Amino acid sequence: MISKAKIKYIKSLGQKKYRNNEQVFVAEGPKIVGDLLAKHDPKILVHTEAWNPPCIAKQYDDCEEYIVTGDELRKLSFLQHPQEVLAVFPQTQTELPTTFTKEIILALDGVQDPGNLGTIIRIADWFGITQIVCSKDTVDVFNPKVVQATMGSIAHISISYVDLFSFLKSVPEDVPIYGTVLDGEDIYTKELSSNGIIIMGNEGKGISDPIKSLITERLFIPNFTDGRDTAESLNVAIATAITCSEFKRRISYER
Repeated sequence: MISKAKIKYIKSLGQKKYRNNEQVFVAEGPKIVGDLLAKHDPKILVHTEAWNPPCIAKQYDDCEEYIVTGDELRKLSFLQHPQEVLAVFPQTQTELPTTFTKEIILALDGVQDPGNLGTIIRIADWFGITQIVCSKDTVDVFNPKVVQATMGSIAHISISYVDLFSFLKSVPEDVPIYGTVLDGEDIYTKELSSNGIIIMGNEGKGISDPIKSLITERLFIPNFTDGRDTAESLNVAIATAITCSEFKRRISYER
């Protein structure tokens, strides 16, 4: 039986201040919880009898396990349709990247929508990008909506929050800093490197002017509408997918 106090505690983790105070976050559903369980010990596991766990809670130190009904799980869940299991995990602290010679790193400048951030994390995972650096005004990665949108990829990616301008200023001069801007060069014809930093900007404003001033390689994703009226811009997650795909396609082709 799960207590009202425990239900209240878990629901409070929907707010950033309580997540940060407790240094934990909530994950839901067999896929996401399963991926996280492979790497992290949970603090709390709440599940129905229908859940088929990849492991047993008793294997973990200091893990509280509750078997609940579907109605009880709905009281806890942040989802419209709860999915058998909810878990509370400790927030993991990741270190900033210190080498830039062998890989692509994503940098996010003020991405605000939880769904976009979660999708970008999933995109990075798909394309083998393991490091994301976020400006401090980017939405919290431990927001339940972000965690859900990653579909488990949050377990595979290192994510750091920094003063993005200072971080980019510290990058060695020979490391290319890419950014997608309207006056950039066609991404499909421009020479691209196998390492560097790719900056993606805010949904409405794009890359901020201070960060834009640090871009050394300006990219543009062209449309193919033959002069017809078209959308003014791409969703930031879609633009990230196109950009990462082109970089990885070139790297694979050059091999």
